[in-house]
Amino acid sequence: MNRLLTASIFLLAWLLNISTAANPVTGITDSPFVQEYHEAYPIGQEAGQNDVRAIAVDSNDNIWAGTKAGVFRLDTDTKKWTELMSKTDTGPVYDIVVDGTGTVWIGAWNGIYKSTSNSIKRLNDINCPIPALCVTENEVIGLGGVGILRFANDTCTSYTKKLYSRHFRAVLAAKNGGLWIATGMGLYHHTDTGHKLYQTESELLGPDLYDIAYAKDGSLWIGGLGGITIYKDDKRVRNFTPADGLPGILVQCVAQGPNGDMWVGTNQGIARYDGKNWSIRHSRRWLLSDDVRDIAFDPQGTAWIATDKGVSAIKRKAMTLADKADYFIDICLARHVREPGLVEKCLLSTPGDVNTWQPRDDDNDGQYTSMYLAMESFRYAATKDPRAKTNAKKAFEALRFLQTVTETHGFVARTVIPSSWTKMADPNRKISDRQWAEMVVENPREKRVEIRWRPSGDGKWLWKGDTSSDEITGHMFGYLFYYDLVADEAEKQHVSRHIQNIMDYIIDGGYVLKGMDGTHTKWGVWPPEKLNNDPDWAPERGINSVEILSYLKLAYHVSGKARYQNEYLKLLNKYGYDANVRHAKTTNPTWRTHIDDELLALAYPCLLMHEDDPKLRNLYRESLDHWYAAVKADCSPFSEFIYGACCSQMPQLEASIDYLQDSSLDLVRWTVDNSRREDIKIVRIPEWEHLQTNRLLPPSERGVIRWDENPRRVMQGDGGHTESDGVWWLLPYWMGRYYGYIRQAQ
Repeated sequence: MNRLLTASIFLLAWLLNISTAANPVTGITDSPFVQEYHEAYPIGQEAGQNDVRAIAVDSNDNIWAGTKAGVFRLDTDTKKWTELMSKTDTGPVYDIVVDGTGTVWIGAWNGIYKSTSNSIKRLNDINCPIPALCVTENEVIGLGGVGILRFANDTCTSYTKKLYSRHFRAVLAAKNGGLWIATGMGLYHHTDTGHKLYQTESELLGPDLYDIAYAKDGSLWIGGLGGITIYKDDKRVRNFTPADGLPGILVQCVAQGPNGDMWVGTNQGIARYDGKNWSIRHSRRWLLSDDVRDIAFDPQGTAWIATDKGVSAIKRKAMTLADKADYFIDICLARHVREPGLVEKCLLSTPGDVNTWQPRDDDNDGQYTSMYLAMESFRYAATKDPRAKTNAKKAFEALRFLQTVTETHGFVARTVIPSSWTKMADPNRKISDRQWAEMVVENPREKRVEIRWRPSGDGKWLWKGDTSSDEITGHMFGYLFYYDLVADEAEKQHVSRHIQNIMDYIIDGGYVLKGMDGTHTKWGVWPPEKLNNDPDWAPERGINSVEILSYLKLAYHVSGKARYQNEYLKLLNKYGYDANVRHAKTTNPTWRTHIDDELLALAYPCLLMHEDDPKLRNLYRESLDHWYAAVKADCSPFSEFIYGACCSQMPQLEASIDYLQDSSLDLVRWTVDNSRREDIKIVRIPEWEHLQTNRLLPPSERGVIRWDENPRRVMQGDGGHTESDGVWWLLPYWMGRYYGYIRQAQ
């Protein structure tokens, strides 16, 4: 599979950062964009080896890392580090630079080292720590206990000035002559005739400085405790603090990237400024540690980053959304489809290591597999790829098996696992009377379920009961698009009988999903007496009304039987479900959840696509618009494309494409903690249940989540213990392809 485009296209997309937008009526062409991704390069297991303080790229594209335990060189072909200091010299390294001849200079605890053909050599006449180095037009400059050291033509001269602070952090050749020297006590502009000290509040955000670098416009960026102070033409012109976009107040390094963007390393990750906006790279998805000490770039544009837990590389390649879809479907099929065809996250025995993956079960296996079924149905409809049809058929049969394995007329299991499994989610358990009292006081709708797993008749499987309304809603969404877009006439009959079995079971049960004990499951509830008259079911009144009407409409659509249409109209007209539906989406922050946002998105399509009564279509459109007004701010391509498909209006197309492009290639569910960032505020809206960010962050700055999760939640992920199946991305992508929102380049 060819995911890499030519170097010229890559360079154009990278430098200009453009994407071609077509007339919005006809969608947006899938043009190449720059996809970033992370590779980790830990150095070693011995003490201090991953405590990296400095990073540099030599003329042969080798990576040099200065650590607390010496200097190391990475061969990028073999991806192996070589230790270069002798055991007697091993110790902290503070800075590394490369001069115009390709020689690598190293500032260390015991002096200065230079690279030779395949090793390094210490300069014998330097016997003090050298915390900062720089290269000028014809010299190498070192700062240390003796002051300023100049190296030219194999000759070393020194300049000692007692008035200088010895708390050296960085040195840079000044464009107007002399040197800029960043110290823990301020900024010096050194010339041969003297120096000027910048230290006061009127001159700097703070005098405790760490690094200095020039931007492409010639301005000088000065980083330290407090943020960034910017000088241009010897005048202070601007500051950057967390209020302006920095994730933390401690700036430890500054570097200009190959395209002119400024990269700022903090103890809260990396911040990048493109001249207008800041973007953040933090968490284990992007960095081995958020404690960033130094940044260097290779000729390919890779950012090599020194952290206190090793070296990280943020790499770039040109991709299209179609390339990205191929990448995700390969991962999904390789690690996320388990027998009998269910699709879910997988467990990683070693966090982040996908080679240690194991299948796992989840309460919502049925729903998530149904969304995969819909995704493959859209993929088949858009491409006629027979592999998509095969995958869709297998997913449908797995979902049908969740019903037949129960050996009932229409009850659907949550999931199944092989009977050989010894670990599963929510195993069978005893609930004491005291525990039950606590549970029912906490939630009067609670159900006492001790037997969650039951063996299949043939003994090969264990199936899970207490199935929820979420599961049934997910199933019906998948069946709708499989029936309409994929199934041939024989398969349509097969699908129709299956849907009818489930709906007959629900109708005959009194509009509840009856479990094996003869009473409704905890959440499988849709009858008028509950939704209209029981105050404990008020939060579900609107959404469950939309759900059951959608099920009935689907059953009528696939069967043509009057029973389902009559029940549908009875709920609407006799039991007032029309009023329940009108504003089904609740925005009360006590009751609002993104689970309900997603479930409504799954339920609306059948009602809007297969209802031909103008009055009812207007009702459902009003309900859809009310829902969309609440979810629009999430900029979710799934919600956007659902809305567009249901009402024949163009969604927020550019925001949706931005989401699909900006989403990470890494599907590992690393913990992303935005609570420590100082550029955002923590709030309790739009949902009160969880702490949230006051603004919607780009997907590259959030964790890997599904559409039933709050994208503003400050803490996301599970520490890299699972990998997502990617369906949350693939489903809206293939919807966009099918509905013409995303056009393939000709």
